[in-house]
Amino acid sequence: MRFVFLGPPGVGKGTQAENVSIQKNIPHVSSGNLLRVAIKSGSEIGIKAKVFIDKGLLVPDSLIVSMVVDEIGLSRYRSGFILDGFPRNLLQAEILDSTLDEQDKKIDKVFYFTASEEVIIERIAGRRICTSCDMHFHQLYKPPLKENICDKCGSNIFQRKDDNPETVLVRLKVYHEQTEDLIEYYKRNKKLIEINCNGSVSEINEKILSVFDSFVNGKMR
Repeated sequence: MRFVFLGPPGVGKGTQAENVSIQKNIPHVSSGNLLRVAIKSGSEIGIKAKVFIDKGLLVPDSLIVSMVVDEIGLSRYRSGFILDGFPRNLLQAEILDSTLDEQDKKIDKVFYFTASEEVIIERIAGRRICTSCDMHFHQLYKPPLKENICDKCGSNIFQRKDDNPETVLVRLKVYHEQTEDLIEYYKRNKKLIEINCNGSVSEINEKILSVFDSFVNGKMR
């Protein structure tokens, strides 16, 4: 089965995608992780994408689409996946659907995560990442045992440029401008399921699993 986890940056869709991936044994595909790997490796896509990310802007379709489509074409995703962070606009969704149609596949449901601006800014501004092993931390929800030091490898941790509050506001504005048509697209196709994410991680996870199980058991059409 194939699902999309859709929502603004910092809403928690990545965390939930990771959890559901483990709980339901469905591969998790994060466009953000794919981009970070590309940037860290210094690939052509990574270099180009970094310019946009550092400014709080979305990566152009020409870069992100080919990267994600190539990834989900791998054999390990044959039976399904959870797409996190993609598609982000109507064009990307149409290309994704066209690609899947050619393989006689389709997106089953789209989980649309929402939260207040205050909650999103708090979540993003507190994020930290290890300079060496890429382990993630949060100043409020998952602080390191030793301040600014990674628990796993002992390297320094830092805040990404696009995670400071000023850049977050830009990212949210850009997100809402570019995804309005996308949300309507999935509504028209009766695939959109809205999940309020102002609660705790466990509360949100329970909501997702309830909807997920209803769909799997054939109660949703």
